[in-house]
Amino acid sequence: MPFLGFLLLAIFGGRINRSSVAWIGVGSVALPAILSILIGINFISSPPPNNRFDQTLWIWMSTSGFNPGIAFHLDGLSLIFIFAITFVGFLIHLYSAEFMKDDEGYSRFFAYMNLFIGSMVTLVLADNLLLLYLGWEGVGLCSYLLIGFWYKEPENVYAANKAFIVTRIGDTAMAIGLFLLVKHFNTLNIQDILQLASANWTVGSSLAVLIAFLLLGGALGKSAQLPLQTWLPDAMAGPSPVSALIHAATMVTAGVYLIARTHTLFELAPVAQSAVAIIGALTLSIAGFSALTQTDIKRVLAYSTISQIGYMFLALGIGAWAAGIFHFMIHAFFKSLLFLAAGVV
Repeated sequence: MPFLGFLLLAIFGGRINRSSVAWIGVGSVALPAILSILIGINFISSPPPNNRFDQTLWIWMSTSGFNPGIAFHLDGLSLIFIFAITFVGFLIHLYSAEFMKDDEGYSRFFAYMNLFIGSMVTLVLADNLLLLYLGWEGVGLCSYLLIGFWYKEPENVYAANKAFIVTRIGDTAMAIGLFLLVKHFNTLNIQDILQLASANWTVGSSLAVLIAFLLLGGALGKSAQLPLQTWLPDAMAGPSPVSALIHAATMVTAGVYLIARTHTLFELAPVAQSAVAIIGALTLSIAGFSALTQTDIKRVLAYSTISQIGYMFLALGIGAWAAGIFHFMIHAFFKSLLFLAAGVV
């Protein structure tokens, strides 16, 4: 639905009135939010076999056992993220309908926001790392477009470029990690990789450590952790609803999801898992103190976000997976509310 909303607004946005734009933009996120609640209730009351549901829509290619395609995987972890992304995203879209009503780029704004939500949903539902990476890059593209939404101001363009370039550093490391996984296991299916890694690698294996660190590099860029945290404070250049979406339920939590989803690889690489905890602890401390020196309310909240994501990394790094994900859920709601409140101060 968010992708459909994006296409409709991209094609017809300039030809329809603002009320219709708002209905399409908000409605294309409202329906997935309602569906996520209904699916969650059904998931709890009637759990599927193995507590997960897999659906393959399309196989892109099939070569020597390597079968990348459009396939989705729904389990408890992805369901939590889907609920936060769609429900918080819906509330932000609803707020934006009034907040952005006088902006000349009204339809463009909702088109980008819909694409943002669609990319994040693709990321967390992906059954394979190739599809996850496509969603990952889609999130990065949308952050660039939305941070630089008011592109007539040079500082906004600078902030968008900075976010795009800094996160590309982590994305490059992640891509190398995916290439190594394909080379070693001849698959990018997440569940197959985790099973094969557990069966073939010993704890502390050099390849496991290397791949875990490469995936960690990607997570550091998207989640704005040391040393790739510098882009996030400047991301305040975008409209307040954009800040709420980036900081609360989408981009900065993508790294948390990646580590949680591939936790088996990090358990096989204790050095990398310890690095997650150490980086999280350092980031939460430095960002927290940095927030004390800020005078702009949105920059205070930006450093607060970096610090809170640091808490999630610390929890994941010490193996407290449930605590880290629980904090993600709480953070998605309270931080989005803080940014939306800042938009009317």
